[in-house]
Amino acid sequence: MAAFLRKPLKLALVQLASGADKTVNLSHARSKVLEAAQAGARLIVLPECFNSPYGTQYFPKYAETLHPSPPTKEQSPSYHALSAIAAEANAYLVGGSIPELETSSKKYYNTSLVFSPSGSLIGTHRKTHLFDIDIPGKISFKESDVLSPGDHLTVIDLPEYGKIGLAICYDIRFPEAAMIAARKGAFLLVYPGAFNTTTGPLHWSLLGRARAVDNQSYVALCSPARDVNASYQAYGHTLIADPSANILSEAEDSETIIYADLSDEAIVNIRKGIPIYTQRRFDLYLDVSEGQN
Repeated sequence: MAAFLRKPLKLALVQLASGADKTVNLSHARSKVLEAAQAGARLIVLPECFNSPYGTQYFPKYAETLHPSPPTKEQSPSYHALSAIAAEANAYLVGGSIPELETSSKKYYNTSLVFSPSGSLIGTHRKTHLFDIDIPGKISFKESDVLSPGDHLTVIDLPEYGKIGLAICYDIRFPEAAMIAARKGAFLLVYPGAFNTTTGPLHWSLLGRARAVDNQSYVALCSPARDVNASYQAYGHTLIADPSANILSEAEDSETIIYADLSDEAIVNIRKGIPIYTQRRFDLYLDVSEGQN
């Protein structure tokens, strides 16, 4: 059996708070990524909207243009900062997400950029499911007032290690995307996300562990730290679940970095012990990964 994870990997998730100053946010992210790299992490993840406050009112002001790629530093300071940070850290970097403006269509997206240890862009994901909810008396939020949804699922190959599936926040509620990534060989499902203090206690950990047990893959959820003075308060509780859905590490709500050592053995053992991958009944239901590039 070919390895899902080609060699052991130290994963770091950076839970940080972002304010109104983008330059300060990028500098702060750099310091935390370098701290994680110095601790031995070779794959480092930042939160959703790490370069700006989170909220529909902020997306247009903080949006950057990513195409044609590579953009200029004026078009996307965050792109160039992430590229430089990944190279300085000598690590793979999932740059959380940033607001993106596509100038040709005038559409805004919530976009994640992934860079190699050399600073090269190796993957991009535009959030495919927009956070439009209304829980009476608790929270009402509608990303689609400003954002457009992406139209591609994202699986990225890290040559030394293997494949990861990448999605953003609300995407985690749709298990099909996770299953497609896992069936394409992803050893890890990564979700930069900013659940709030209503939906977070309800479903954050549950969804992370559910995607892990569904797919017998590692799952990483990376949240912003909570800012009680912000208009949108993130839940925090960044976490890493193993392929058996055990939580390996979990933050509280303040700034921190959490780590986990990932191994192929953990994936192989659970898939041998509970062999759902060979027991699926595609004669009774469709394989959702069929026809996906």
